[in-house]
Amino acid sequence: MKNLLNKKILFIICGGISAYKSLEIIRLLKKNGAEIKTILTASAKEFVTPLSVASLSQGKVYSDLFSVENETEMDHIALSRWADIILVAPATANSISKFAQGTTDDLASTVVLASNKNIYLAPAMNVRMWEHKSTKQNLEKLKDFGYIIIGPEIGDMACGEYGQGKMSDPEIISAEINNYFLNLSKNKRFKALVTAGPTNEYIDPVRFITNKSSGKQGYELAKSLSKKGFDTTLISGPTNLSVDKNIKLIKVETADEMLIATQKNLPTNVAVFSAAVADFKVNKKYKNKIKKQDTLNLNLEKNVDILNYVSNHNSMRPDLVIGFAAETNDVENNAEEKLNNKNCDWIVSNDVSNKKIGFNSDFNEVTIHYKNKDKEKLLYKKKSEISDEIVDKIIDQLN
Repeated sequence: MKNLLNKKILFIICGGISAYKSLEIIRLLKKNGAEIKTILTASAKEFVTPLSVASLSQGKVYSDLFSVENETEMDHIALSRWADIILVAPATANSISKFAQGTTDDLASTVVLASNKNIYLAPAMNVRMWEHKSTKQNLEKLKDFGYIIIGPEIGDMACGEYGQGKMSDPEIISAEINNYFLNLSKNKRFKALVTAGPTNEYIDPVRFITNKSSGKQGYELAKSLSKKGFDTTLISGPTNLSVDKNIKLIKVETADEMLIATQKNLPTNVAVFSAAVADFKVNKKYKNKIKKQDTLNLNLEKNVDILNYVSNHNSMRPDLVIGFAAETNDVENNAEEKLNNKNCDWIVSNDVSNKKIGFNSDFNEVTIHYKNKDKEKLLYKKKSEISDEIVDKIIDQLN
């Protein structure tokens, strides 16, 4: 597990009988060169001691939200920024509930809420607790937040019952963390470009032609690509959204500006054109505000089709070109026609007449139309989850 060398792992141990396995996880991570700092919850101290954890991790063990020893340091911020990744093992039903609700009543839950890093949870609890609806709902929330769940497994439990809820073996958990850093390293060689949001095509200084695109799906795709290690550039039309600082954000307003920004940021390994670029612009923009009148005739001309332009220019064409088709009717046929006409590799289609998955919604349901294989449907879920699925398929394709 050479990918763990010099990686900074913040290890949170919660109070459950499986906490004894955490000592073995620490030993494995440390053996392979990881640097570890540990947080013990109050109940975790009933199962493992700070001394045993410190002996194995060779690092400081934290437990109190406000420590006299570190009065000049805000541990919940400093620890979350120090870490490359956060691992919670065991993640008890109580800790999962806290994380899902955003509760911050101890150092562990405060660090998790303050973190901007990937968080892995290894659940461990009684089978009935694992199967309870509240636990399932909390886990769905956490998955939507971007947390990654390892396990649990089916087996005999300390309480004498049998079923799902047993924490995964230390070897499996440490291998998952190793694979995370492996994939991050592999994907760092890839460059990605994403376009998102609407464009504004001005009629006069105060009026413009635009559309209802919020940019949410494109922004989530950029976040997913960056999170998976891609060197990511996001070219965005006007939105109210924000992105992580490690994503290169280029703000534009018109289709022409988006085209120029796209040209300047090619070549890349993958380009995802999710922006809803206006098809037309005003032939001649009025210099002054148009006064109210009974009728107004506008002469429009076509904007350059950015997806078509990039797909058909061999000198700058990315290895993988993905377009989006936001349709209101005959979705599948229109998407297939777009795939064939524009020479792109994939088209991701969705029905924007459906308010549940249309513009401004946090949810989506899409179909990926491939150039050389059968289409694939991604069922209704959060746009962040749709993005993660699409990015995983991008990685498979590029590799």
